[in-house]
Amino acid sequence: MSTEVDCKRSLEIEIPLEEVEKANTRVTDSFRQRARLPGFRPGKAPLSMIQSRFKGEIRNEIIELLVPQAFRERVTKEELKVVGTPDISELRFEPGEPIRFKAEFEIAPEFDLGEYRGLPVKYEEPTVTDEEVDKRLESMRESKADYINLDPRPIETNDYVLVHLKSLEGLAEPIDQDVQIQVAGEDTLPEFSEALTGAGPDEVKEVAVTYPEDYGQTRLAGKTVRFQLTPKFVRKKELPALDDEFARDLGDYQNLSELRDAVHKSIFHEKQYVAQQAGKEELIDKLVQTNEFPVPEAYVDRQIENQVRMQLSDLAGHGVDPGDVKLDWAKVKEKQRDKAVRNVRASLLLEKIGERESISATKDEVDREIQRIARQEREAVPVTRARLEKEGAIGRIAGHIQTEKTLQFLFDQAQKQA
Repeated sequence: MSTEVDCKRSLEIEIPLEEVEKANTRVTDSFRQRARLPGFRPGKAPLSMIQSRFKGEIRNEIIELLVPQAFRERVTKEELKVVGTPDISELRFEPGEPIRFKAEFEIAPEFDLGEYRGLPVKYEEPTVTDEEVDKRLESMRESKADYINLDPRPIETNDYVLVHLKSLEGLAEPIDQDVQIQVAGEDTLPEFSEALTGAGPDEVKEVAVTYPEDYGQTRLAGKTVRFQLTPKFVRKKELPALDDEFARDLGDYQNLSELRDAVHKSIFHEKQYVAQQAGKEELIDKLVQTNEFPVPEAYVDRQIENQVRMQLSDLAGHGVDPGDVKLDWAKVKEKQRDKAVRNVRASLLLEKIGERESISATKDEVDREIQRIARQEREAVPVTRARLEKEGAIGRIAGHIQTEKTLQFLFDQAQKQA
């Protein structure tokens, strides 16, 4: 069975004395031309003085010049695909002798593909019920609801109330805004409902609210906050009629029947996407399990960094400053290593299958993705393209497209089993 250590290689390299002496002459002469020594014009100081004064610097520059070059020449000659930066050790550099050193490094894995066409996978074409369509239409009606202000009266259960909400203590960043609350509504915390029930317009209330640990807004989760509530209006919700006019108001639909058909297709495609993604993940797992080969640590480290970066980005989206997150890299690496190895191995497999099947990203596909990113970022397409090119992201976009197309190829070829 292969292990990750199989990707490690080491070479003992010797740089011939003739090359060392030539480099010594060039570097020493360069120092002589640059040196500013008292009593000598640039380039006129005796070589012995230059060699004595700059002995350490000359030695280091020769090493920096010759060692990387010798390493590149050796791995090229041996046709080794090096991953990451080599570790140089046991460097010996004495006057009148060749330079000798040891280079330890990793290489990209070489492996033979197992069978990947016709793999069995659990998949069943999804179905959409009338009840699911009705529920989606009802949600669309809710999104188009009007809220009508009623004459002043005490607040009752299920009323919609426009409230001025002001935090008094418990938050680093205070809340001071108007919000709409449904008294005793499914998403309303009971403390708010109890405080508002029976209250009249502009009747100021104070309430302490303890948010659940898993509350959706991170800045509120698990905190107890004291609020001042000032009801402004009691409102009545009015839903639009579910008819042809409602359909026409939503878009390019002639009647309610067309809207129902469109909703049916939308739900089908959503469920199909989820089902296919699950099938594709299963195919990846099968490929990884049946194609075991060594994975370079450099690839694993890079994958873990990418995983952590995505997790920090997700936290930022929930209001957490990534700078406040203290990471123990050793623990992070240990916890995420298995997932990273699996993802790296999957990526290498899909890349090799894509090459074998001549699957690649077309220029039009890359252009469409750039246009999508431009729309998302609200930028002009040329600006987005220039930025992505500068970041070196165009190749990554093409690689992602190739991976998705390869996965779709594998799914299309798979034996679907209910």
